[in-house]
Formats: sequence, structure tokens, C-alpha cells
Amino acid sequence: MKPPQLMVFDLDFTLWDCDGTWCNCLSPPFKIRSGIVLDARQRPVTLYSDVQKILDECDRQNLDMALASRTEQPAWAQDLIELHGIAHRFSHVEIYPTSKLKHFAALRAASSIDYKQMLFFDDEIRNITEVSSLGVNCIHVTNGLNHCVFRQALNHFTQQC
Repeated sequence: MKPPQLMVFDLDFTLWDCDGTWCNCLSPPFKIRSGIVLDARQRPVTLYSDVQKILDECDRQNLDMALASRTEQPAWAQDLIELHGIAHRFSHVEIYPTSKLKHFAALRAASSIDYKQMLFFDDEIRNITEVSSLGVNCIHVTNGLNHCVFRQALNHFTQQC
């Protein structure tokens, strides 16, 4: 029962909510006010409530983590990751506008980890379908990543491998 060698997370509607839209639809500059990350129009960007606990659990288990996000504004996404204080947790970051297949090819090349040893969380079924064709274990996240979905995915992965 081996855990995944690489935990891969999407951003929009998986790790965070950008006031009901995608991060490339926001208006920089971004700032923190009263502990909340806001865009220039005061729209909040909030991590889902269980995300910090999930990232902590990955750290405790020494699970390598990565980001794979398709956005037209990679610098904005990077700013938001920094403002949320989670950038240091990810050893690999693939954020740019393209197919998730390109993100995962880059992750495999950079990490030398086989696709079958990766666990990927994303809210878009088209990404799940596309990436699962590589042999990656994919989890469709419907309402933001939560601890229950995370634990079930991790348990399923370890029983499978």
C-alpha cells in the first residue's frame, strides 16, 4: 500500500474560489485586507476551508505536491498562491494556458515520476478525462476540495497500488 509519489492540484474551483469566477477574470493588483485576499474590485479569493489541512497532511506524510493550472494569466495565479502563503508547499508548478496534457508531460519530465504514481484533483471533467488517459489517477472535485474527498482518494489510491 504505497501512497502517491506526486499529489497534483488544479487551482480555480479546486483549491480556491475567486468569487465564483476564474482567477484570470479578476482585476489585479491583489492585496490582503483583514486576512482576506482581494482583487482591485474587492472580490475575494479564498482557499476552500479544508485546503490548509489537506496541504498540512501532505506535508506530514512527506507527499510531494505540484500545481497544474490552465490560465491565461499565470502571473496572477502565482501572485495569489504567494498571497495565500502556500507557494512553498509545491515542488513543481505548471501554470500556463494549454492542455493539461502538456502540464503533466512537464511534471513527469521534471519529477521523473511515472503517471501511475500521480494523484490529480481538478474540477473540470474534460481535464479529468484528458489526464486519466495518461494513466494518472484523477479525482473530479465538484464543490472545492474537501478533506473527505481527499481521504477517500488517498485511501483508494493506496489500496489500488
